[in-house]
Amino acid sequence: MMERYNRNRIYISTEEQEIIRHTPVLLGGAGIGSIIAECALRLGFEKITVVDGDKVEESNLNRQNYLTSDIGKYKAEALCERLLRINPNAKVTPVHTFITKENAESLIEGHRIAVNALDFKDDTPFVFDRICSEKQMPVLHPYNFGWAGFVTIVKPGSHQLVELLKEGEDAKGFELRMAEYVSRYNAFWNTPVSWLEKTIETYRAEGGILPPPQLSVASWITAGHCVNAMFNLATGKEVKYFPKFYLSSLLCEYE
Repeated sequence: MMERYNRNRIYISTEEQEIIRHTPVLLGGAGIGSIIAECALRLGFEKITVVDGDKVEESNLNRQNYLTSDIGKYKAEALCERLLRINPNAKVTPVHTFITKENAESLIEGHRIAVNALDFKDDTPFVFDRICSEKQMPVLHPYNFGWAGFVTIVKPGSHQLVELLKEGEDAKGFELRMAEYVSRYNAFWNTPVSWLEKTIETYRAEGGILPPPQLSVASWITAGHCVNAMFNLATGKEVKYFPKFYLSSLLCEYE
């Protein structure tokens, strides 16, 4: 095993390390995706494409992988510069544009695993998922629930997140719909997450004008789960697919 990854031994075989090193990953969105990208790179994923048209803002710094000196830079460019400082030999490609219905297919081409961390301003994230499904590519959906890390994985040819929307319902603000789904799911299985329910109620009381609250804690928990799932997908191990999901929080242990 390469010296860089020597401490991965026992957990990851030499063969598995080579598999993930050559597995091309597409990060759609460099918000929470910025944390996922670094975790993936440090584990050994060395072919990473980062697509995001946003620029770094001060309000991103509480939870995303950027510095004060990055403010005003394109997220994709700033993130890739950081990743290449960690591993100059990695193939890290910044694409500072927004993923749209028109360019999604061309951006997805050539990758094996996708992370859909796109903002739900319209139904583009669902179009992204559909195209990935047609290309037999699994898609990870990470969410920041403050004190909890969350990820669900869309399996090609199987259930899609769009199924959570009611007929005619707008995709805008889908993050709240996902939080409600998680809350209902856990309540159904008699494992209620009362703190998440209270957070949803409080956010609803704000009138939905402000963006949802997010903490650095969830960004790092979610990144760990995402990269673990990426490793499993790349090496042929089992994962849970949507409608199932991974949710992790110290708070959940004491419900």
